[in-house]
Amino acid sequence: MNLYKSILVKLSLIFLILLFQSNLSFAQISTQQLGGSQINTITTAVPFLLISPDSRSGAMGDAGVAISPDANAIHWNPAKLVFIDPIKDVGFSMSYSPWLRALVNDINLAYLAGYKRLDRFSTIGASLRYFSLGNITFTDQFGTTIRDFKPNEFAFDVVYSRKLSDNLSAGLAARYIYSNLTGGTSVGGADTKPGQSAAADLSIYYISNPFDIADKKSTIAFGTNISNIGAKMAYTENAERDFIPTNLRLGSTITTELDEFNQFSFSFDVNKLLVPTNPYYDPNDGSIVSGKDPNVGVASGIFGSFSDAPGNVLLDNNNNYYVENGSKFNEELNELNLSLGAEFLYSELFALRAGYFHEHPTKGNRRFISFGAGIKYKVLELDLSYILALTQQSPLANTIRFSIKLNMGSSESNE
Repeated sequence: MNLYKSILVKLSLIFLILLFQSNLSFAQISTQQLGGSQINTITTAVPFLLISPDSRSGAMGDAGVAISPDANAIHWNPAKLVFIDPIKDVGFSMSYSPWLRALVNDINLAYLAGYKRLDRFSTIGASLRYFSLGNITFTDQFGTTIRDFKPNEFAFDVVYSRKLSDNLSAGLAARYIYSNLTGGTSVGGADTKPGQSAAADLSIYYISNPFDIADKKSTIAFGTNISNIGAKMAYTENAERDFIPTNLRLGSTITTELDEFNQFSFSFDVNKLLVPTNPYYDPNDGSIVSGKDPNVGVASGIFGSFSDAPGNVLLDNNNNYYVENGSKFNEELNELNLSLGAEFLYSELFALRAGYFHEHPTKGNRRFISFGAGIKYKVLELDLSYILALTQQSPLANTIRFSIKLNMGSSESNE
């Protein structure tokens, strides 16, 4: 276990356990089994980049890549920004979530996003995500207190969204990532430093022309976003660098106008981390029994992530390793996270939302139902979401998010 991972364990083991809700292994697969499959959670640096920042998508099971656009599209799918209602030239969103309050009371996520329409073909935006991991006390090997420190991480984005046709758009985001877990404290005799990286998002959004479903005007939208394509990160000069959470999100939303005042939408998202899966190592000599070497470049890690699952490694009667038939493919499927979300909107003034999120037990076991509501008054919108966990003693239980959105402008500037 390299120094960076030792630091990560010491400073934020609780945080990572809560995010992934499984037995974390930085070196090899756990020997535990669940339903015939071995636990093999994928871990990365700066996992806070994957946390849903806003309460609207948070209430819809973390579905967001193809829902109707607002300022928070910067996180979910930057390509959507240009399809924001043209009467809204400028918009902002501010969100706050006390995170993992089932275990600790000083971790929180804050998010600020905004956009500006340039013309009817293009929109720009920016966002700031700040994550505070509370207070950590550093001690030496004898338990003597060295210092207290409040680890923190943030990411700053700038985005550009452009229409390619009346129904299709593309988006590009550039991101700076900063992660200060130690405050420069010496760990294990080595000096530490903040982790830094740069990344980009590539996204596409399509929305159909209106069509009828049971005589009700409807539209269907599709979105995709490959986020956090960027350099690896390390916290010391000599540590092995770790992948940031490059992620593929695909999704669709169908929206139907029930009548003049009522509108209903249903969304479905699929997510997959585009980073290497841990192989299975021989506990005797450390050689790879199944899977691929994870110490590869970013591009190789992205493309290899679709075929590097080691599957279920077992021993035969002669103590020789073998891989269970079909288990590699099944593990690849298990790496897909599913989000289902629904939204009911009344007269564009009041919204009710609900959703479901599913992560396979061998890949983290985050499973929850979410729900929430939103209300609009003139240019101001208030949203609230709540998580009801479906696993026992889940640290995500009772998570609440708050969001405030402000939309301004008129169509006159776009004529």
